Amino acid sequence: MRIGIDARELCGKPTGVGRHLAGLLGAWQDSPRAERHTFVLFTPTEKGSGGFFDTPQGKTLPTPFLVPGAGGTWWEQTELARAANAAQLDVFFAPGYTAPLRLTMPSVVLVHDLSFASHPEWFRMREGLRRRLLTKWAGSRAKLILTVSQAARQEILDTYHLPQHRVRCVYPGISKLSVDEPETTSRAREPLVLFAGSIFNRRHVPDLIEAFSRLRREHPHARLEIVGDNRTYPHQQLASIAAAEGLQDIVSIRDYVPDAALADLYRRARAFAFLSDYEGFGHPPLEALASGVPAVLLDTPVARETCLDAALYVKCQTTAIADALNSLLFDEPVRARLLAAAPGVLARYSWPNAAQQTLEALEQAAE
Repeated sequence: MRIGIDARELCGKPTGVGRHLAGLLGAWQDSPRAERHTFVLFTPTEKGSGGFFDTPQGKTLPTPFLVPGAGGTWWEQTELARAANAAQLDVFFAPGYTAPLRLTMPSVVLVHDLSFASHPEWFRMREGLRRRLLTKWAGSRAKLILTVSQAARQEILDTYHLPQHRVRCVYPGISKLSVDEPETTSRAREPLVLFAGSIFNRRHVPDLIEAFSRLRREHPHARLEIVGDNRTYPHQQLASIAAAEGLQDIVSIRDYVPDAALADLYRRARAFAFLSDYEGFGHPPLEALASGVPAVLLDTPVARETCLDAALYVKCQTTAIADALNSLLFDEPVRARLLAAAPGVLARYSWPNAAQQTLEALEQAAE
């Protein structure tokens, strides 16, 4: 069977969609079942000229089929559609919400969340409308829609009024970014709070800065690292917020760091903060947990579903957040309890399992 894949998110800096696809591809390279199939990866020329990053399993991704264009919506609906239809494919996999609408073969679409439908105020009008329309149309044409949590699955069913069998939950794998070395002891870690991930309004980074300011009054050696591309709308000036709290020399804010630098932050940190009130899944706190860093999360159904007993859950209140950070940094019994729960939680998230379930969906769609 020939499986076409929209692989544009593998180009350039890693993204959530790109990392997800890379995890699947890496697991398929080790799968006897996948050996029966041919995977055809399509990328745009303008983005495809840059290098692919390696998979979470440390494997090099295959050479893509380059399609002229810049990789946006117009490219997807025109050039990618033509290339896919000419490639004699049996099924097409779109891992990033949308797919060409004029495909001549069955498709499977991976929809990670419906934030653009549930919270249109988080998006510029044109961008939100594009996402809402294309995701709805691609999902209506797809044989199957995959998503990443049971909560997201129910939201898709309710929003698009689809029958139960059309939407499946496939948990992704979780990759440990830190290098293989003896586990850093809790005493050796710094009083460092880490946030890593794209910065959206729903992730309440200004509230994190304010809570950290309160914490630091009692613990002047504590530090806060914020790593992520600022995609807030309306835009939040995080550096100005930190400066207003007198933390301009204490809070580090960076748009991006390489994986090696991020792994070093995971090795040093004692607490991870991810104060999101909406996610389809939420990789960052689980990636932190895999590196031995427990997290404080906003108390949402998705957070409870994915992290179970291996996190602290709070309301979006400055005092509650500060108290939870204090526990993660300095309360050893609390840290030990959360880290003891980590293996059972992380065992649920495996790239081989995700790859097998995704491949089964592709095979069934092709049938």
